[in-house]
Amino acid sequence: MRFFRLTLAAMLLTAAPAMPLAAIPPAVQAAPAGQVRDQAAILAMAGTYKVTFDMRETVPFVAGYTPLPARVSGGYEVVKAIADRPGFVSLQHMLVVDGEKAPVVVKHWRQDWTWQPASVLAYVAPGRWALRPVPAGEAQGAWSQTVWQTDDSPRYGALGRWRYDDGVARWTSEETRRPLARRDATRAPPYDHYVGTNRHALTPAGWVHEQDNAKVGTKDGATVTFVHEYLVNSYVRSAAFPIAAAEAYWAKTSAYWATVRAGWDRAIAAGRGLRLGEEGNNGSITGHELMLLADDVASGDVTPAQATVDAAEVIAKATRE
Repeated sequence: MRFFRLTLAAMLLTAAPAMPLAAIPPAVQAAPAGQVRDQAAILAMAGTYKVTFDMRETVPFVAGYTPLPARVSGGYEVVKAIADRPGFVSLQHMLVVDGEKAPVVVKHWRQDWTWQPASVLAYVAPGRWALRPVPAGEAQGAWSQTVWQTDDSPRYGALGRWRYDDGVARWTSEETRRPLARRDATRAPPYDHYVGTNRHALTPAGWVHEQDNAKVGTKDGATVTFVHEYLVNSYVRSAAFPIAAAEAYWAKTSAYWATVRAGWDRAIAAGRGLRLGEEGNNGSITGHELMLLADDVASGDVTPAQATVDAAEVIAKATRE
C-alpha cells in the first residue's frame, strides 16, 4: 500500500478542458489595493477542485528533435491554506484518488507566497539552490512564489507582481531556472532543466496555472534550447470527490509535516541555500523516505514524535552528502 501511495501522483484521471480567464472574484475586487488585495487573490486559490494538466511541447530548436505528443491528465485536489498571516500564505496541494478499498490521499506540491521578500530561493544548478538577495527596489510591490516538492524539499522560487487590468487577477513570474518535473526526469531526455515563466490567474470557475518552459541542455559542448513547452493546469471548483479523506490525512500528518518544513528551513538558512541530490521519481533523494514516514504516521504505525526524529536524520544525511 505504501508503494501504491507513492506512485499514485502520476496516475491521474482524465479531466475537463481548461477554463478561459475572466472576471476578478468579488472578494478580491472589494479588497484594498496592494498587499491586502494580492493576498486575497492568493487565498482565492484555496479550495477543492477537479484539475486538468495539459502539457504540450510546441516548437523544436534543435534539428532532428521531435516534440512529444500532447499529454492531458487530471484528478481531484484539495488546496489548503496551511498558513495565512499578513505578507505570507502557504498553500498545500493534496491529491485524492480512488484506492482499492478507500480513497487514497497523496501529498502533492506546496506553494509559499511572500510579500516584498528579502531573498528568493533560486535553483541554480543540478542539486543546488541559493538564496538570491532581492534589492529593495525590485521587491517593492512584488510577491515571491516558492514551489516545494511533495516531501517539502525545494523545487524553485521566482519573483512577480499581481495585476488586475482587463478584468483578470493574475500574477506573472520572472523567468527562472527550475529542475525537471517527473514527467521528464524519469525518461532521460537530452535536456536537464527548464527556463520558465509562471502565470497564476483567477477564473469564474476557480483558477489556472500556466507555464511557458524552454527545455535546456547541452549539445556539442554548448548550452541549447531543445524545445518550448506550454502547460495549462486548470483548477475547477468541485465537491464531487471524498474531500474528507484529505482533511483526515492532514489532521493526522500536519504536525509531522510542520517539523519537516522547519527542518528544510533550518538547512536552507544555515547554508544560504542547499545542496541536495535529485531523483526522477521523487524529485529529491529524500522524497521516498519522508513520504513513507508520513504514511506510517497516517496509519498509526509510527508516532509523529518518532517520525520527526527519523525525518531530521533523513534531511541531515542528505544535506551532508
